[in-house]
Amino acid sequence: MHPIPGTPVTVVDLLRHGMPRGGGRYRGSLDDPLAEQGWAQMWEAAGPNPPWSVVVSSPLRRCAEFAVALARRHGLPVEQDPRLREVGFGRWEGHRVADLLAADPEPVRAYWRDPVAHPPPGGEPLPAFRERVVAAWETLLARHQARHVLLVGHGGVLRMLLAHVLEMPLAGVLRLEVPHASLTRIRVQPDINGRRTASLVFHARTGGPPELG
Repeated sequence: MHPIPGTPVTVVDLLRHGMPRGGGRYRGSLDDPLAEQGWAQMWEAAGPNPPWSVVVSSPLRRCAEFAVALARRHGLPVEQDPRLREVGFGRWEGHRVADLLAADPEPVRAYWRDPVAHPPPGGEPLPAFRERVVAAWETLLARHQARHVLLVGHGGVLRMLLAHVLEMPLAGVLRLEVPHASLTRIRVQPDINGRRTASLVFHARTGGPPELG
């Protein structure tokens, strides 16, 4: 969908956090900070002259600490929304996928086949996760209409927002790949009937934000 002249356009760039300390594992609510590699990934993703007018972040350290540092460097306002924290993985938190598969493979395989029907043991159900993430999204759009927003978030949060924008079945959300420190752009504007419509401009870009176009 191309912008309609004369209508307010909101652009939201979704930036997944870089690599945290401890490497790849199910984190969920665990509050690991970024590794040195993760910080380097994030500064590269942001580029030297970022285009954003406000930064919105998850409160977890792997997102929030970079969001605050970026905002300070460029004199931007920064907000945190607790509804943007990562999905809870229950008893899997802190464990690597390979270790879980070695110990008890069927629950992990069932989760990847259908994460709605088979959430992690003690984990947050995907419908509840979607409800809180979409509520945060609606708040962001209401507060920052016609602005260019950076949302620093988690892989699960970004997958859920993409599924919402693209009207995907919830069971297919794990098919969306969201690499560390990758950038996705969503444009929101009224359609020809005056209804607010969101469209995907690009997904999983690396190397810094492009110009608006």
